[in-house]
Amino acid sequence: MNESSPSRTQTHRASPRRIIKVGTLVLLGAMAYRHFRASRPTADVRPAGATVPLDSRMKALNTLLNKASGLSVAELTAEEMIQRSGTAQSGPLFRLMTGWPRRGVRQEDRTIPGQAGAIPIRIYTPERPARAPRPLVLAFHGGGWAQGTLDMADWMSSTVAADLDAVVVSVDYRLAPAHPFPAAVEDSFDALKWCAANKGALGAEGRIGVLGESAGGNLAAVICLLAKQQGGPVVHHQALIYPATDLAQVSASRRAYAQGDQVILTTADIDAFERFYLPEGTLKSDWRVSPLRAPSHRDLPPALILVAGHDPLRDDGLQYAEVLRAAGVPVTLGEYPAMPHAFISFPYFSRDAGPAMKQVVAAQKQHLQADL
Repeated sequence: MNESSPSRTQTHRASPRRIIKVGTLVLLGAMAYRHFRASRPTADVRPAGATVPLDSRMKALNTLLNKASGLSVAELTAEEMIQRSGTAQSGPLFRLMTGWPRRGVRQEDRTIPGQAGAIPIRIYTPERPARAPRPLVLAFHGGGWAQGTLDMADWMSSTVAADLDAVVVSVDYRLAPAHPFPAAVEDSFDALKWCAANKGALGAEGRIGVLGESAGGNLAAVICLLAKQQGGPVVHHQALIYPATDLAQVSASRRAYAQGDQVILTTADIDAFERFYLPEGTLKSDWRVSPLRAPSHRDLPPALILVAGHDPLRDDGLQYAEVLRAAGVPVTLGEYPAMPHAFISFPYFSRDAGPAMKQVVAAQKQHLQADL
């Protein structure tokens, strides 16, 4: 987390023995996977609805994560969730799980003003000279609105900066349950407004896009709706990666994984995240919670929506794509049928993390590098 925001973080020490044990398993697994991946053809992207077995490496990763994290999110109290979200995460073992930042990308941590106080951000800028006016992409990490850090999103954000030749601003929005809804929405929209007003100083003279995964995908979708409602800033593209779009219903995919093979994200986890995020009495049908429920989706920016085949939130992404298309919004939908939720967050284990990010960057190039 950003050192300039100590109120958002707490020091916490994990068991050294656990770290060593799990780290050794992760290191061996990563080395074996890299060797396997080098000899494997690129994964294909299948049409929505295809049934493909869960990738065995992601299932093994889930086992490692369960051993490392101890109690599941569903078993935590609000106080324990706050402590976990403030746990410092860094070092080579952490990077083996979440990926190292891409080379050739400069990082800068700073804070920007928000209506509730300073918002930490991390700015990613390619080190090479710009070939054209650089787009500005705001990135929002996942974590169920209750966990997640800037470090966890380093690989994804730096990949966009490097491959799109863009300035990427990763937003460290406030986390529940210490800061429940609408805190994350407020921080995210404040960040969009500040970045749009200061994009020249950030080194970005081009168009603006948003990118988010899971809860971050929810926030990216919501701020596009807010920007339309409030007359700006103009967003030219939204990349939503396995987003949560409707907390007001229990979808078929969520019901299916309540009893089936639950990997990375379980239905019990989803229930806990919603409990932490939403204050008592909050309507789940509020479109700032469930962007699928917005009264109108017309005139929203073109969207790329990625979904995973083994994900309780799969139908959230599919249904949002349908709603946007019905409103006349151009939508590209990609499904990775062998993957679970959050597969892009583990690039050295997930065979589809690389192809998925290539699809993200390709869509961004189409909409953010168009003639100005």
